[in-house]
Amino acid sequence: MKRRLLSRKGRRAVIAATSLGAMLAAGGCATVPPGAGKNPADPYERFNRQMYAFNDFFDRQVGKPVAEGYIDAIPKPVRTCIGNIFANLGEIATFVDTSLEGRPHDAAISFGRLVLNTTFGLGGCLDLGPRFGLYRNKQDFGLTMGNWGVPSGPYIVLPFLGPSTVRDTVGMVPDFLLSPIDYISPVADQYALGVAYYVNARAELLDTTNLLEQIALDPYAFTRDSYLQMRTNLVYHGNPPPPKDDEEPEDPGSGGPHDLKNH
Repeated sequence: MKRRLLSRKGRRAVIAATSLGAMLAAGGCATVPPGAGKNPADPYERFNRQMYAFNDFFDRQVGKPVAEGYIDAIPKPVRTCIGNIFANLGEIATFVDTSLEGRPHDAAISFGRLVLNTTFGLGGCLDLGPRFGLYRNKQDFGLTMGNWGVPSGPYIVLPFLGPSTVRDTVGMVPDFLLSPIDYISPVADQYALGVAYYVNARAELLDTTNLLEQIALDPYAFTRDSYLQMRTNLVYHGNPPPPKDDEEPEDPGSGGPHDLKNH
């Protein structure tokens, strides 16, 4: 019996290693155009395209099919409830980050949403905030650092997590530490909630990714440019400065919106 158990574990290890190797090989087949890396915002484009291909392969084989099955199996009201609960947990980081930016009004809104939805919204299942004029304003520490004037740094594609920058990647650490999920015991429950969060988030993006596949000639470049533009817009609260030069746009998020504190 012991020998059979070891054999099963060995087979699982081989299957896992083979699957990972296949995904890495798929990422290695990514097409890298001439001149990759010359964009000042994306000096690591060659590596990023390989990682993008890896993520895309994983998503096509695992992420997207699981998300589609999730939508087919779980009624929309339940999915909305799950999404609202995760969003409500995110209000903790938003409250801290907006406070650190010196935005007491936005911080008060986040705190009010957290208290209201946690108590009267069944633990966050119901988003009651909009009924009282408390609309969600998602914030993260990457945006807070951008508001402080920390440059975004080079664009990077993270395994499984997708588009980011050096600043945004560093900002993930304090936001992760502010998540209640990080303190749930046992650890297996943390992983289960993490998977649930990923599946729900992926399901919410199905229409967007399907549209991307249809309209983008270069999905990598489209995703990169859209992400950098979106983050710059968020850092400057919807009023970003014009590029310094049409041929060489300023580093997204650099400089910080010191003159836009009142927005």
